[in-house]
Amino acid sequence: MQVIDSAQAASLIRNGDNLLVSGSGGGHCVPQALLDAVEKRFLDTGEPKDLCLVHAVGIGDRKLKGAACFRHPGMLRRSVTSALIDSPPLIELARRNEIESYTLPQGVIAQLVREMAAGRPGLITKTGLHTFVDPRQLGARQSESAREDLVELLEVAGEEWLRFKPLPLDVVFLRGTTADEDGNVSMEQEAIPGEMLSCAQAARRQGAAVVVQVKRLAERRGLKAREVKIPGILVDYVVVDPGQRQTYASDYDPSYSGELRVPLASMAKLPFSVRKIVARRAAFELRKGAVCNLGAGISTGVSSVAAEEGVLGDIVLTNEQGYIGGAPLTGVDSGAAQNFSAVVDQPYQFDFYDGGGLDIAFLSFAEVDPAGNVNVSRFGDKIVGIGGFVNISQNARKVVFSGTFTSGGLEVECAGGRLAIRQEGRHRKFVSGIEQICYNSQFALRQGRGAAFVTERAVFDVSPDGLRLIEIAPGIDLERDVVGQMAFRPAIAGDLKIMDARLFSPEPMRLGPDLDAAPSGHRRPRRTLDGQGTG
Repeated sequence: MQVIDSAQAASLIRNGDNLLVSGSGGGHCVPQALLDAVEKRFLDTGEPKDLCLVHAVGIGDRKLKGAACFRHPGMLRRSVTSALIDSPPLIELARRNEIESYTLPQGVIAQLVREMAAGRPGLITKTGLHTFVDPRQLGARQSESAREDLVELLEVAGEEWLRFKPLPLDVVFLRGTTADEDGNVSMEQEAIPGEMLSCAQAARRQGAAVVVQVKRLAERRGLKAREVKIPGILVDYVVVDPGQRQTYASDYDPSYSGELRVPLASMAKLPFSVRKIVARRAAFELRKGAVCNLGAGISTGVSSVAAEEGVLGDIVLTNEQGYIGGAPLTGVDSGAAQNFSAVVDQPYQFDFYDGGGLDIAFLSFAEVDPAGNVNVSRFGDKIVGIGGFVNISQNARKVVFSGTFTSGGLEVECAGGRLAIRQEGRHRKFVSGIEQICYNSQFALRQGRGAAFVTERAVFDVSPDGLRLIEIAPGIDLERDVVGQMAFRPAIAGDLKIMDARLFSPEPMRLGPDLDAAPSGHRRPRRTLDGQGTG
């Protein structure tokens, strides 16, 4: 292992190289000093150019950090990631067809790197079937210039599978907290674990250079062996950045790294708003003992509601980045968690998700069609990507999609346990057709997986005939405020219910008794010592 500076690390990249970068969201485990150095070299010399940038999670920009460092004309040839929403300049490049853009599922990329490390022929999975990731639809492409097939359809024992092909690697940029003189790297202050080991192993398999950015150096054998996340045998170069921040927004919060647990009362509460109304109604879908995932966006509010209502300990919340238990964070540092019980590397979290380990997934939606199919990925020129959405929605036993009924200027008012629309949103979310299918409702039904759609004024489920209205908020007019704001008329349940009035008052709802009265979580029975099953 050799200690070098960031400029030397940037010089390792040649024109046309494939660069794999670690990290998540707002700077979690992003080797920003290395990315800054690559950008500076390009601006100074015009090289390296024609790069392929690969990262499992969207990274940046806060402002123009992360993947946005590669926004300059000619610098980037191809982008392979799960989400572009954190790097708006790359969205523009894809929109103008100036780069080859692919958005693969987050779990697919994380697991694919691990398969590459073992020299296997890619990742074989059902994740992505019957969505825009399926090669029979778009093959995960987001630009016309993306012509290479990164995924193919297989049939194994009469069943359909997808094979995601291995990606070539030339240089890999990773991040940790401390490196010793042998190149062993620990991650004691990092906000997420990522897939550091798999990335380093995949690089070694392909002969790629591994550069790890750390905050500090330790003497040889100065690290406890069990704390080493990247063995020195896999590390070629180390770059020390003493100013390395835990995230773009936070210098260091010990609760993010598990150094301490914080009182539930100190966790940020959501202000009473339309966002909180939606998160509260979604929280009514919780069940004691259920293992849940909270996706990005409005669904992250479920953890705040659960903490405020004192029921966080009755459920197990998880997120894609590897956290189990506690409360996944909302806001600028989302992706991290507090008070977690365990943390695993990202590929293993997605193994659990893909294997049906989630009882309930709380996800956001952007567009829904009459069949109940969901689009969160692309809306004309706006390219968002999918993150872990496909892995989660396609494998959880139940999905609760949450969002406001319309968007763009929506204003509501609550009084006396009733809801009134003061200003309707400019954009409809329940539309006649969607551009990209990210969740295929009828495929889910055939597999026995249910879904609910939660908004501030109405709740839907999905039947073989499509979307069905099952609840409406008190004070809302069915035709004017619900059906009149949809591009189609949904089926309406004969026993249409009124949403709970507690949702529309700022006082705590006292959700605990509702969880006590509801059926337990949906886990399959497990074998016990007496041979009987248990939930």
